Amino acid sequence: MSLTADLLKQIIQERLEAELVQVEDMSGGCGQAFLVVIVSSKFQGKNKLMRHRIVNHALKEEIAGIHAFTQKQFTPEEWTSQGGV
Repeated sequence: MSLTADLLKQIIQERLEAELVQVEDMSGGCGQAFLVVIVSSKFQGKNKLMRHRIVNHALKEEIAGIHAFTQKQFTPEEWTSQGGV
């Protein structure tokens, strides 16, 4: 089964208790390259590397099956201060 943007969004929301998830399929719909923005309180007090590890661990199986996975993570406070709604 190929991974869709909607399915990936649902998985991220559940596993990372994310307040906001934006998923963009950069592969033209074939499910091989995704750009994601994740806003979660789980990132509070964590540096960029630690945040990447949290996401990579939570999505280990899904990431193994795709070609490219680009992620940006924010705490709710960071997201709001950057103009996110």
